[in-house]
Amino acid sequence: MNIKQAKQEITNTLKAYLAKDPLGNYLIPPVRQRPVLLMGPPGVGKTQIMEQVAAETGVGLVAYTITHHTRQSAVGLPFIEKRTYGGQIYSITEYTMSEILASVYDLMEKTGLKEGILFLDEINCVSETLAPMMLQFLQCKTFGNQRLPEGWLIAAAGNPPEYNRSVRDFDVVTLDRVKRIDVQEDFAVWKEYARAKGIHGAVVSYLDIRKDHFYRVETTAEGIQFATARGWEDLSELLTVYETLGLKADREVVGQYIQLPRIARDFANYLELYGKYRKIYHVDDILTGTWKPITVRELRAAPFDEKLSVMGLLLSRLSEAARETRRQDSLCENLHAALTKFKEDLAAGEDPQAVLETLTGERREALKRAGNAGQGDKQRQTLAQLEINILEDYRRRLIQENPADSGLAMAAVRGWFGQEVEKRASQAREAKAELDHAFAFLEETFGQGQELVLFVTELTAGPDTSWLIETFGCDAYFRHNRELLFDGTRRRIQEEIFAAKAAEQEEQPCRKI
Repeated sequence: MNIKQAKQEITNTLKAYLAKDPLGNYLIPPVRQRPVLLMGPPGVGKTQIMEQVAAETGVGLVAYTITHHTRQSAVGLPFIEKRTYGGQIYSITEYTMSEILASVYDLMEKTGLKEGILFLDEINCVSETLAPMMLQFLQCKTFGNQRLPEGWLIAAAGNPPEYNRSVRDFDVVTLDRVKRIDVQEDFAVWKEYARAKGIHGAVVSYLDIRKDHFYRVETTAEGIQFATARGWEDLSELLTVYETLGLKADREVVGQYIQLPRIARDFANYLELYGKYRKIYHVDDILTGTWKPITVRELRAAPFDEKLSVMGLLLSRLSEAARETRRQDSLCENLHAALTKFKEDLAAGEDPQAVLETLTGERREALKRAGNAGQGDKQRQTLAQLEINILEDYRRRLIQENPADSGLAMAAVRGWFGQEVEKRASQAREAKAELDHAFAFLEETFGQGQELVLFVTELTAGPDTSWLIETFGCDAYFRHNRELLFDGTRRRIQEEIFAAKAAEQEEQPCRKI
C-alpha cells in the first residue's frame, strides 16, 4: 500500500487498541495488541506519518532510531538483587529500566498523556548483540524484566534487504506476532502531502513533469545512487531559505540532497529555467493584472513543459498567499476564543493584565506539552506561537496605557484585535485578486484549452487554494469547474494532457538555458 493508506491503517489500529469497554478494559487485550511492523524503502515518509498520527489522535510519541543503541542502552544495566526462596537467600540478576522505556515514562510525566506510540526505526538493522533483545521486545513487549506500559502501541519500521545490506531477516516466530504493513513510494500521494506542507514550487512542478525521478535507487559501479521523497523535501526547505537569503543553489548543492547524479543535474537545469521563467514571464505582473501582450504570445507558443512550469509558478504563489490568509483566519479564530475568555474574566472582576498573562501562560504550556509529546507539526507550532506573541503584546500595551477600568481595557483590546481582523480581510482581498488575475491571464493565453482544466484541477487539489475559494469565492473558478463535475471527465482530460506532454518530451531532458 502507499504511505497514505499505511497512515490510515496505523490510525485505525491505534484507535482499536485504545478502545475500552464500559468497565475501562481494553477491547483488545494488550497481549493481543500486535506491534506494527512497517516495511518499505528509505525516505518514503515512515517517520513523518508516525508524527502525524500522534498529533491527529492526541497521543504521545517516543521515537528512536534503534541502530544508535547498544544492548545496554536498550535493555538496561544488570545489577545483583537478593531474593529469598524456601528460606534460602539467593543472588539474582535484575536490570535497570532501559533508556527507551524510561523515555516513555518521562513523556507520560511531562505531558500527562498515558497512551501513545513507541516508534523504533531501522528495526532490522540492529547490532548482533542487540538483535535477540529486539525480537524479545516485539514478541513480549519487554526489555529485560521491564514492560512497556499498557496503552502504548509499538510501531517499528525497517527497510527491505535490497536497500540495505546490513538488514536481518525476522524469523517466523517474530513475524507471527506482528502486524506487518508493506509500503511503497507513490508520487500522487506525496504530492498531496507536498501541497499541504508547502513544498517548493520548483520541486513539485519538476516532479509533475518527471514523475519517474521522484523515487529511484540504483546500484552502479560508484555505489548506490538514489533520489528519495525525504531528499526532495529537505532540498525544498533549503531552496526556500536560500531564496530568502538571496543565495543560489547550483548543481553541487542539489547533488548533496538528490544523490543520483543524472537526476540532480536535470533538476539543477530545471531550477535555472524555473528562475528564468519567473523573470521572463513576469509572474509578479501577472498576479497584479499588469502583464504585457508579449507575455501572452510567448507562453502560448512555449513547449508544454514550459507551460506547466509557468502554471507551477503561479500555483506556488497562489498557494502561498492562500496559506498565509488561512493562517491569519485561524489566528483570528483562536484570538477570538481567547478574548471571549478575557471578557468573561473581566466581568468576574479579574485584573486585565493578570488575565492576559494567564491566557499566555496556558498557551505556552500547551505548546510545550505538544513538543514534549512529539506532536511537532510546524504549522501548528507557528500558529500557536503567533497567538502567544499577540496576547503578550496586548498585555504589554495595557501596562503602558494603564486604562482606568476593565471596560476601557476591553475596548482597547477589542480595537487591537480589530487590526488582526482587518489584516485577515486585506490578505483575503489580495489573494482573491491574484487568483482572479491568474485566471484572466490564462484565459487570454489559452482560451478554454486543456491548460485551464489542469489549472482548475490543481487549485481544487490544493488544501489552501481550495479553502480560499470555498471561503471567499472565485467566479472564474466555478465557471471552469463545471467541466470537472464528473471524475471520468477529469481523468480523461488529464490523460490527454499528460499523453501530449509525454509525446513531446519522450527521451528529452529538461531544456537548458
